Amino acid sequence: MPGLKYKRILLKVSGEALAGESKCGIDPAVINFVSREIKSVTEAGAEVAVVIGGGNIFRGFGSSSKGLGIERTQGDYMGMLATVINALALQASLEDNGVISRVQTAIAMQQVAEPYIRRRALRHLEKKRVVIFAAGTGNPYFTTDTAASLRAMEIHADVIFKATRIEGVFDADPLKNREAIKFERLSYIDVLNKNLKVMDSTSISLCMDNMLPIVVFNLLVPGNLLKVASGELIGTIIADS
Repeated sequence: MPGLKYKRILLKVSGEALAGESKCGIDPAVINFVSREIKSVTEAGAEVAVVIGGGNIFRGFGSSSKGLGIERTQGDYMGMLATVINALALQASLEDNGVISRVQTAIAMQQVAEPYIRRRALRHLEKKRVVIFAAGTGNPYFTTDTAASLRAMEIHADVIFKATRIEGVFDADPLKNREAIKFERLSYIDVLNKNLKVMDSTSISLCMDNMLPIVVFNLLVPGNLLKVASGELIGTIIADS
């Protein structure tokens, strides 16, 4: 496709990214910015699917469930429902920006979204609709990172874009360590061996087994999404060595 390196993109957006400086909830300015970035890529001709997290609302098995008497499975299901809230908010923002979209959930809730059906998702993408995958894989014990890798395989995505609030993958937290070194390129094995916490080990292993590249970059810089889709060397590329 002229001008684009990747034709079909799976964009992984964390719930925390939608919260902005608030750290929780949904920041209207941030979600509108993300929608405009996605629009720029679709207008360039890319087919875009999104997997969205729910950490801005409820993280599942973590600090937000401690002291509440919530066991792992129940907490994970609560986290899945949080991703549906974010998906519906992103859909509303996308359509407010003139981008047709569909939400598909791994947990049936016909009144608010389509069930996840692979062939229907592919058809939406072919029609240039943005497809937002919510509720993770529909199973506890699996993160939205794993859901992103799984859905990317199922829709034959060319790449996973891991959208973050920092410039790529570093050897330490750059927000805490000014001397942290950014990696331009990593192999899947490097990520696993160095325990870099880019995505969980299950999702990295799934990408490695299927040789699906991952690009980690800062989504909150205007124009970055289109630049990465065009093949510019922004962020960190994780691929076969």
